[in-house]
Amino acid sequence: MQEPALQPPYTQRGWEGATISSLREYVRDHTNPPVFVVSGAVIIAFVVLGIVLTDPLLAGASAARDWIGSQLGWFYVLATTFFLGVAVFLMLSRFGKIRLGPDDSRPEFGTIAWFAMLFTTGMGIGLVFWGVAEPVTHLHSPRSSELAPVAPEPGAAPEPQPEAVGEALGLSFFHWSFHPWAIYIALGLSLGYFAFRKGLPLRPASALYPLLGDRAFGWPGNLVDILAVFGTIFGLATSLGLGTLQINGGLSEVFGLPNNSWSQSAIIIVITGIALFSVLSGIDKGIRRLSVINLWLAFILLAFVFAVGPKLWMISSTLTGAGEYLGNLVPWSLSFPSPLADETAANFTTGWSVFYWGWWISWAPFVGVFLARISYGRTIREFILGALFAPVVVSLLWFGVFGGSGLYYELFGEGGFNDGDEAQAAYHLLDALPLAPAVTVIASVLLILVVTIFFVTSSDSGSLVVDTLTNGGDTKPLRLQRAFWAVSEGGVTLILLVLGGTNALDALQAASVVTGLPFAVILVFMLWGLFKGLGSEPKPGEAKRLRAEDRPPPARTGSVRVDRRNEGDNPEEAEGT
Repeated sequence: MQEPALQPPYTQRGWEGATISSLREYVRDHTNPPVFVVSGAVIIAFVVLGIVLTDPLLAGASAARDWIGSQLGWFYVLATTFFLGVAVFLMLSRFGKIRLGPDDSRPEFGTIAWFAMLFTTGMGIGLVFWGVAEPVTHLHSPRSSELAPVAPEPGAAPEPQPEAVGEALGLSFFHWSFHPWAIYIALGLSLGYFAFRKGLPLRPASALYPLLGDRAFGWPGNLVDILAVFGTIFGLATSLGLGTLQINGGLSEVFGLPNNSWSQSAIIIVITGIALFSVLSGIDKGIRRLSVINLWLAFILLAFVFAVGPKLWMISSTLTGAGEYLGNLVPWSLSFPSPLADETAANFTTGWSVFYWGWWISWAPFVGVFLARISYGRTIREFILGALFAPVVVSLLWFGVFGGSGLYYELFGEGGFNDGDEAQAAYHLLDALPLAPAVTVIASVLLILVVTIFFVTSSDSGSLVVDTLTNGGDTKPLRLQRAFWAVSEGGVTLILLVLGGTNALDALQAASVVTGLPFAVILVFMLWGLFKGLGSEPKPGEAKRLRAEDRPPPARTGSVRVDRRNEGDNPEEAEGT
């Protein structure tokens, strides 16, 4: 008997049935199989090892992180400073007028919506988590040995010095301002240029095309994309894990919810469900709207704390910290002290600055790809101005208000912010403010809401980025696949946080930092490729030269579609449903 012909198992709108052969065809048509399969295998293997061999994995990852920090930390220092210098040069050069797209293209999103999305994705949860905790930590463990806590009298416990406030805030500004965003710009600008102006897929390998040619889409490019997926997934899981701890801490502080693994499991499941709804709503209705809402909520919280807190102290400490930061920007940027010369500064640089540079670099694929995805039609100058300076202003204000207030109450109040529980530090600050109990509860609920929306937008944008990386660079991936990755991110966070405990998150964090080392090298080559591409752009008044090596390769599966809509802030979305 003749077997019936197989019907197409899928349409543009999604999956309708499956067989082994149709599944193979679906994977080939909607993913980049080597990247998808290998990335999935690595993620599963790491999760299993994180659960079964938590302590050995933590020890190995921590040892690798410490070795890189002490032996190769100088490379992180030079690389991040180089990225910052390149960003400033491109912003001021003639290349600043070049658009990320055709010459007649215009931005897909309005300025406020664009900034809200890049900020909430780039460092939303982390800024709220560390806003109070980091400056207070630097107050007790400063970079300069002469600012270390001193005992007020013999035999008494050492107490922090008020003179250390400027350095404590300045170092927080240093870690969260120009350098991290320069790293994101290095990747985001390279991808945006080659994807939207040269027509290549939106994947990190495309930025290496001027150097590797078609090999950029062979195994070397796949390896780069796999590394990008690894850094994105585990960097996100770490951030979402920290967000979960802070949400649980707030619910425990306000409503008495138990601060344990069961509560954290419920939080992850509920918020992943909200993120799934946002994914299915699309970028314009999901990420964009939530990001704008959360930007306003965060601003309201910031203004409230400033209004009821020690205003003169906050203004004074913020200005002093900004002056300390700007005055030491070059020395700190090029500093990698030897423990033989200054042991305190060397330990601080390795334990904090080098750690942050590695962490930001490991996050670069996630933030860079998403930043490129939402920046179609912007000029290079607009891109750098928005991504480099606007977030810096927000970081200065956030650390100045929350960190400054925390430093004030640590020095002149009851203190207790440096008890080791960073997730509770922001709530302890709200308790320390001169507020009625009911107002404190409302402010704490607002803080919980801000962290929750940051969680949702990070998960949503992360699913978009990972799907883009694993499908070959298609900027309009199927929502079904984005939903799969959103659930996967929540699942990885749940498994590691609940079954592996805090040690698993520590191992995950250390592994993310280690991932930053090879990607720092890749970013340098990406900028090399970017400058080669920009070299083909005509000078003012010249006709464009199109050399053979400047022509884009033939279209590939997952290539970027450039049929963009330019109707303003709220274009009709062309995503597959």
